[in-house]
Amino acid sequence: MSYDRTNVFARILRGELPCKRVYEDDYALAFHDINPQAPTHVLVIPKGEFVSLDDFSANAPSKMIAGFVRALGTVARTLGVVESGFRILANHGRNANQEVPHFHVHIFGGRALGPMLSRAG
Repeated sequence: MSYDRTNVFARILRGELPCKRVYEDDYALAFHDINPQAPTHVLVIPKGEFVSLDDFSANAPSKMIAGFVRALGTVARTLGVVESGFRILANHGRNANQEVPHFHVHIFGGRALGPMLSRAG
């Protein structure tokens, strides 16, 4: 899948669409999800044109990968969810229900999150 420069996250990165920022550095931008699935639900996106984790891990410079992972930790600490627990999730492709073709990681917290997947299916 090729990168679509018109996707919503690319437009947020370019400043064309607003977001409720939580954190930003040279490698990542974090902002509140517009349709939160938990009391704390923040998206963290890399500052680059990457479709998925597969694309990011294969093609991003090592410095960007390290900076992005550090940003995830910084955001979790900023949100105050480290002590109580949190979940990170990155969907890849159709079967995982990836809705935006720009690599992103969800951080969920603020309540007990339950099991990762339903046991059915």
